[in-house]
Amino acid sequence: MNEIINFRIVFKVLSRNLLIIAASLIINAGIALYYSENLWPFIFPALLAFFFGITLFYYTKNKYDEEKVQKKDAYLTVTVSWIIICLIGCMPYIISASIPNFINALFESVSGFTTTGSSILTDIEILPKSILFWRSLTHWIGGIGIIVLVIVVMPAFHIGGYQLFTSESSMQEKIQPRIKSVGYRLLFIYFLLTFAEVILLLAGKMSLFESMCHAFGTIATGGFSPRNTSIAAYSPYIQYVIMIFMLLAGTSFVVHYNILKRDFKKVKENEELKFYLSVVIMIGIIITFSLFFKMHKPLEPSFREAFFQVISIITCTGFATTDYLLWPEYAWIIIFLAMFLGGSTGSTAGGIKMARHLVLLKNLSRYFRQLLSRNAVLSVKLNDNQIDEATNYSILTFIGTYFFIFLIGSFALKVTGIDIKTACGSVATCMAGIGPGIGTVGPVSNFAHLPDTGKVILSFLMLLGRLEIYTVIILFSKSFWTK
Repeated sequence: MNEIINFRIVFKVLSRNLLIIAASLIINAGIALYYSENLWPFIFPALLAFFFGITLFYYTKNKYDEEKVQKKDAYLTVTVSWIIICLIGCMPYIISASIPNFINALFESVSGFTTTGSSILTDIEILPKSILFWRSLTHWIGGIGIIVLVIVVMPAFHIGGYQLFTSESSMQEKIQPRIKSVGYRLLFIYFLLTFAEVILLLAGKMSLFESMCHAFGTIATGGFSPRNTSIAAYSPYIQYVIMIFMLLAGTSFVVHYNILKRDFKKVKENEELKFYLSVVIMIGIIITFSLFFKMHKPLEPSFREAFFQVISIITCTGFATTDYLLWPEYAWIIIFLAMFLGGSTGSTAGGIKMARHLVLLKNLSRYFRQLLSRNAVLSVKLNDNQIDEATNYSILTFIGTYFFIFLIGSFALKVTGIDIKTACGSVATCMAGIGPGIGTVGPVSNFAHLPDTGKVILSFLMLLGRLEIYTVIILFSKSFWTK
């Protein structure tokens, strides 16, 4: 085939995504019916998604199954799918008049599906229950999407260096010939974690509605809550349950997959998992001591507040139990720096990811060892697997690109009239998919006061960060659209 892009394959995948969104909206209409609320905000976009989805489905049904999917097809399919889903997802907000402004509604929708959790809403609790449920459901759908994308789709196409992180557990060889089988197991794990959290939250006397909303936000590392105070108003038991599941959600689903297979040896040997847990524990202890000795809080609340916020930020969930901007300055600066960490690769967490940071540290170690022994031939290894130089270079380039875009984005927001502290905090939290930032977008604030231009920029950065940068920016290159 001599086409630059095989749009038939793009349409085939897009049709399935539209039908999934249509089904999700119909389910949400059931929630509206249960609470005697307006169905039209969900019925109309569901019909729209179904019409275009079924049209594309029949156009591509039983055709082109043998055609090979090229990298260009995959890049365009992923990006276009997420954009269209976000556009459809904002319609319930607009039609219900919960968020009548299109830019605000789109921001909330993108924030939901990308599992960012940043919000423009100033009073969440006055919204209809069905809108709040849809808001949280967008997290859960986005979380499923990123798991399938990162662990099943991308490695199969050898896109963006993902094969490095799946091969560490011998998943690479198993995924490609058995994509559906592995995909179903991953979805089973996703459902299981969600169900388990709902049960444990119910045991803490949280309502079923709020348990489901918070479970959706936790397992997807999203952070939308149906309460204005997020998790702060709930009991310590509830906070510990959510804390544990945030930690699990930020763990690679490859690890969960191996646990399901009872392959504990691979879990034990997983370097990224060890590094992830070590970083969480180290930063958590530092913040705990800060609250205990500097703010003179009792030990248990200091431990709970510190570890909850540290886990929430590192896993890019964004739930809050306190305003960390009221902590000692060095403590919230650590929280800001933690926004660039991210959870494990192959999890629903955003950010740069722990494996990339680990590879960076291994490169620094190699550099200093090379200075001591110039003739030595040293390699970088992850889980005893040697990383080839091309992959190594792509990882280091990704980290550099990430920070470069952060600087460009911060400057762009500053130009719109936002103060530099808020600009940096907004870009850092939106690129990593966290939710709250620093400055005037902290954990007890929101993004409503930002200018529309700033919200559009941040919406783009949310998509950019969620799709691992290259998937999106490559579409803007001239070479992408030439043979």
